[in-house]
Amino acid sequence: MKIFKSMLFYIAMLCIPTIGFAEEIIGIDQKIDQFFSTYLGWFANAIFYGVKIEDGVTFPLIVAWLFVAAIVFTFYFGFVQFRRFRLSLDIVSGKYTDPNAKEAGEVSHFQALTTALSGTVGLGNIAGVGVALAIGGPGATFWMIVCGLFGMASKFTECTLGVKYRNENADGTVSGGPMYYLSKAFKEKGHVKIGKFLAVGFAIMTIFSTFGAGNMFQGNQANAMIVQTFGIAPGYGWVTGIILALLVASVIIGGMPSIGSVTSKLVPFMAILYIGMSLIVLIYHYDQIGSAIEQIFVGAFTGAGVAGGFIGALIQGLKRATFSNEAGVGTSAIAHAAVKTKEPITEGFVSLLEPFIDTVIICTMTALVITISGMNTGELSGVNLTSAAFTETSFIFEYLLAMTVVMFAFSTMVSYSYYGLKAWTYLFGESKTNEIVYKTIFCLFVIVGTSISFSAAIDFSDAAMFSMSIFNIIGLYYLMPIVKKELNSFIARVDSGEIKRYK
Repeated sequence: MKIFKSMLFYIAMLCIPTIGFAEEIIGIDQKIDQFFSTYLGWFANAIFYGVKIEDGVTFPLIVAWLFVAAIVFTFYFGFVQFRRFRLSLDIVSGKYTDPNAKEAGEVSHFQALTTALSGTVGLGNIAGVGVALAIGGPGATFWMIVCGLFGMASKFTECTLGVKYRNENADGTVSGGPMYYLSKAFKEKGHVKIGKFLAVGFAIMTIFSTFGAGNMFQGNQANAMIVQTFGIAPGYGWVTGIILALLVASVIIGGMPSIGSVTSKLVPFMAILYIGMSLIVLIYHYDQIGSAIEQIFVGAFTGAGVAGGFIGALIQGLKRATFSNEAGVGTSAIAHAAVKTKEPITEGFVSLLEPFIDTVIICTMTALVITISGMNTGELSGVNLTSAAFTETSFIFEYLLAMTVVMFAFSTMVSYSYYGLKAWTYLFGESKTNEIVYKTIFCLFVIVGTSISFSAAIDFSDAAMFSMSIFNIIGLYYLMPIVKKELNSFIARVDSGEIKRYK
């Protein structure tokens, strides 16, 4: 823990000068990259270690770890994500919510879902899909969909546990997530030390990933998109950072109710805007949709013309879907734990909708637009490929996409601030002072992220995020019988009429 605190202090000291000395940004950029490269490069290399399949094709073991878990949970719970999909929609729409009941929690089922979605629906759906198709071709889309469908079971498992083992505080707030169910559930089973080790490891990695992948990276890419689209001279990222930091602060100061209120309005709007843009492109090129779908299915099993052939398409599809929806990573369980309910399994049902919306719908829309544009030739990649694919239909989409990227980045920051806060208070205690300290540091990192270009730092942040899944999934395997017991009990009571339908 002392090492963890020292690292935070060192990084914070590097960041503080950005508030008043914009001219020192370049030096700070180099210092941050040097620090992460020198002292923590080994960590990123270890987490993303891969097995070489053939020349130029490496399969990251962390992706296999997450995907295999999703398959195990799917079979263990009897394909719950497909058999109970309608029930999930009914629960999130409030049909099983007693309007007169006063239940513990801070937000509704819908607000919990949108908060979690605001963390997962983001640049991965835009830039990540662009990377997948540039390297793995249209066939990667098929494997993204497969991974998303199986990942629904992972979300179901972790979010049920997140509610079941949450802490309900005296002031009406709640704290939940993997760090709580790992420590509390393992303690129940007589494995206190193992549970504590897993919980602390998860919490530490959560804090690092929220500062990096969920904060600095989002601001950095949002600012880059603004500069590219509007032709702004470089060097003023700190201005964007200050504006974003103030917006983020105005939301997160109010806690989860404020975050839930904002995301419940912002997420549907930005999702509708992005899907609407995609639909316009598809309607305009309606005669090419059939060909695009054929390329997706044929490419999934042949991988013609892409690096690594079939294996290359498979790897890119699984990798980008996993990076996008975060099923099994454990982040969403923190947001869903704040829901108002006395039935933990209900939030498991709600959460399984996340990968479906994030990957099966939004990522697929992006992939179709790119495939139809015919620009996935390897010359462009990431957000540049996606932007070019939309702009090929109309120049106006370049500006709409820039606005969408900024909204996606902002919503991700807001959600990740909550994830990091709960990990922070788990380690350092629930108090107003600890909350203020964390939120202040988080907002400072927003300014840093928009002001620098960092490579080693984001590599570490991504590694921290995916290392969370190692701690989390070990716990999920051990605790999944508890979830199955909750599932069987709830379904039996729904079938008998004991649990009433109100709408």
